[in-house]
Amino acid sequence: MSRKQRDVLSVEWVKLELIRTAYATRGGLFARMDPRMVLAWYLLLAIVPWFTHNLVTVIGLFVITAASAALARVGPLVLGLFIIGFVGDFFWAFAAAWLFGGDAGTALALVELNLKLATVSLASIAAFVSLDPESLSTGLLAWRAPELLAFGVSYGYRMMPILFEEFGVVFTGLRLRSAPGPRGFLGWRALLRWGTWAVQAFYPIFLNTAKSVRTTVESLETRGFTANQGRELRISQLRIGVLDVAVVAVTVVAVVGAFELGAVVTLG
Repeated sequence: MSRKQRDVLSVEWVKLELIRTAYATRGGLFARMDPRMVLAWYLLLAIVPWFTHNLVTVIGLFVITAASAALARVGPLVLGLFIIGFVGDFFWAFAAAWLFGGDAGTALALVELNLKLATVSLASIAAFVSLDPESLSTGLLAWRAPELLAFGVSYGYRMMPILFEEFGVVFTGLRLRSAPGPRGFLGWRALLRWGTWAVQAFYPIFLNTAKSVRTTVESLETRGFTANQGRELRISQLRIGVLDVAVVAVTVVAVVGAFELGAVVTLG
């Protein structure tokens, strides 16, 4: 397989992974739950880490969210980006502690902060990759979020495939109209050209996408996305089942267990 074919497959794979993530096509535990309970579960794990400075407790909360991300079937692209950022944050934390004359306490404080951020990030990933646009906007409406916010979420998700397709068409056109040039040392000239084409593609993308805006907005409004009657109609379809209660209850027990474990280890 040639280099050019591998590049095309790589771009297509990234595009498909982003669409799978946005539309929750992988399934998983949280995809079968009521969106209201998924959002409540996320808020629990997003807020709780900031009420403790016990490193053992923070590690326990991180393990809980890591297991939740595995149950949510997070895709390799999102998970890979998270791991790169997670490892990079730890590297810069230790580098900052060493460069600015910090001691072991400074390094541990930075590790604790990074673990808290990683915990919140994993909870966000597990929750939002499990909710499709309909479920997410309905859950926001059920929690009394502004109608325009739910409308914007649904509209934004629906525009993603169009934006990806338009970007591919415009970017390919720019490549075809540009004469090939030298790659430079380690291909830096080629990377520069690709970056330039990516920036130049943004204006035509939004210009072409604007043609679909009016149709999409009218379709969403016709379905009652901005009407009070539409709110009640969509919320009436939600049902909290045994799975929802069980997942939230197990999470609460696990969070309490993490706090208890931290207290025991500290006292011991």
